[in-house]
Amino acid sequence: MSLASIRSGERFLADAEATAAFGRELAVALREQRGAVIHLRGTLGAGKTTLARELLRALGVTGTIRSPTYTLMEPYELPDRRVLHMDLYRIEASDLDQLGLDDYPPEETLWLVEWPEKGGAGVPRADLDLLLEPAGEGRKLQISTRSPPASGNSPDFT
Repeated sequence: MSLASIRSGERFLADAEATAAFGRELAVALREQRGAVIHLRGTLGAGKTTLARELLRALGVTGTIRSPTYTLMEPYELPDRRVLHMDLYRIEASDLDQLGLDDYPPEETLWLVEWPEKGGAGVPRADLDLLLEPAGEGRKLQISTRSPPASGNSPDFT
């Protein structure tokens, strides 16, 4: 299974546990994907960090998983990949080059980017774009991928 197996569509996440469960499902789809860019978009409190934390935990991060809200980025070195979790809410696009992102090429590093629109053209195009929006008591998740879905055993994330 790979990122290419994820289908674009919409999904309802009833609560924080459903958001976390989606993060775990996404980790399964990313098992054989060394590098990729995932944009996590949505309003404050929409569940972006909850999803990212559970994805990181399911990929094998142990110990504390810090929110990059104030540090802007948190890198993780795993046995099979590097992961870079970024929160660009507090950055100007012109300051993005000061983060040293060249040390984390997206073809070799999994990028999880919260608030990617704040980074402007300095943020690579998403392989997977996840938009979380409040919907009643839960969240609506809009999944957009630039990769065509693989035929056969594609998981249905919608």
